[in-house]
Amino acid sequence: MGDACILIVEGNPHLRSLLSWHLQQSKHWVYQSANVDHAKKIIYAHCPSLVILETDLPDGNSLEFCQWLQQQQQYLILMLSSRTTEADIVAGLKSGADDYITKPFGIQEFMARVEALIRRRRGIHCTPPISLDYGDLIIDLVHRRVILKGNLIDLTPQEFNLLYVLAQAEGIPLTRSELLHRGWPDSIDNPRTIDTHVLSLRKKIEIDPRQPSLIQTVRNVGYRLNREILTMGKWKNDYHKNYKQTQKVAPV
Repeated sequence: MGDACILIVEGNPHLRSLLSWHLQQSKHWVYQSANVDHAKKIIYAHCPSLVILETDLPDGNSLEFCQWLQQQQQYLILMLSSRTTEADIVAGLKSGADDYITKPFGIQEFMARVEALIRRRRGIHCTPPISLDYGDLIIDLVHRRVILKGNLIDLTPQEFNLLYVLAQAEGIPLTRSELLHRGWPDSIDNPRTIDTHVLSLRKKIEIDPRQPSLIQTVRNVGYRLNREILTMGKWKNDYHKNYKQTQKVAPV
């Protein structure tokens, strides 16, 4: 059972990324958030059918947020918590959660609970996103094209998949194996082939591929997309200057 639209609101970036990966392997559309404010923006924009909510978030009362979700009368809620007393579990369920799972938990149990909740509300659907918009970087999922600083970037299918997976991770470093499995689930290539695709992608979107700032290498881990740099004025100016230089027409 796939194709549900799911939002994970979890403060731990590694757990958030892990749960997202397993849900994506089951063909679900997954959004991630680390706080209540960002989660509400995703909810307004994408209308997830299931919200996976941690009880201890840094910027707000999760129980109040759960009550707010429940009042909307259209979201399923799976609460994740390290609070294991009966009183805590009862409080979570009374606040509007449809299910409550205590940490630590196994992935198989987590996935089983997710699928059980989705079966309850088969009538709720979410239209898959048309594009991922990060301001200066737009990833068009329908036409499979990328626009950076208003310029259309010609990418191969492999390069597009790689950039898409990095963008979905929201700045979390991914290993080469994770990138390979998410970008090409059926591939049997060596994870080191990712390095070749990263090098090729950098040549097309970095100001200086020899000193990459957008797709960063994380030592002993893999790669991450540095979306924060897209908002830096110096990077913007340098990119436009570099792009104009590369677009000079060669003599015929």
